Amino acid sequence: MARGLVVSKLHVNAQSNEILKGIDLQVEAGRVHALMGPNGSGKSTLAFALAGHPGYEVTEGSATLDGEDLLALSPDKRAKAGLFLSFQYPAAIPGVSVANFLRTARQSVKPGDLPPAKFRQLVFEQLDLLGIETSFLGRYVNDGFSGGEKKRLEMLQLAVLEPKYAILDETDSGLDVDALRAVGDSLRTLRAGNGAETGFLIITHYPRILQYIEADVVHIMMDGRLVKTGDAQLAQRIEAEGYDGIREEVAASGAA
Repeated sequence: MARGLVVSKLHVNAQSNEILKGIDLQVEAGRVHALMGPNGSGKSTLAFALAGHPGYEVTEGSATLDGEDLLALSPDKRAKAGLFLSFQYPAAIPGVSVANFLRTARQSVKPGDLPPAKFRQLVFEQLDLLGIETSFLGRYVNDGFSGGEKKRLEMLQLAVLEPKYAILDETDSGLDVDALRAVGDSLRTLRAGNGAETGFLIITHYPRILQYIEADVVHIMMDGRLVKTGDAQLAQRIEAEGYDGIREEVAASGAA
């Protein structure tokens, strides 16, 4: 049985347009993969398709999570199987406190695994670990939150839900330097703690977040295809040169 989040020859349409054109990717437990590429290359389409967004139609290929057919599952069952998705633009939920949201989410994904006292202990341990004030729990989910606060709440959700595999869709989008550092530090802290066995797929346009959490593998996506894979030095190359050099290589090889 294939372990990991395994994507094979995946083709995805959105609004009758083919966006992904045959993606092969494997994210292993405990490893960090970065998926980079210019805007419009299909990175977020991959994230939404794997999470089960109804606006994205898989027309060919497969995706499995530790050997289980991910595409055969409804979005909620994908979450229960151990898949987590953080959003580029998290929605606000006025009237729902962070504390109630976290409790409901944990119960939905892992029903009955923690009694209330143990769950409370887990939440407060993670607040302390991530450097988040306890007053955060009484606020309504993302209601009036800054961009950095929204992303830190997602890091808290990640810590509380303890998924097998986490897809972080442009977690660094719109963050200033201080907020980016706080989110990066949170990710690194989670990786060193209970997230050590979680497989990460970090989707990003810029390599800034990778200054705080080093990728084991870096993939470059262009025009719905993975065109290059390498180690952390590939992200450093993108930082120094942008994507033009990769484009030229792809054009020269006839890969796109």
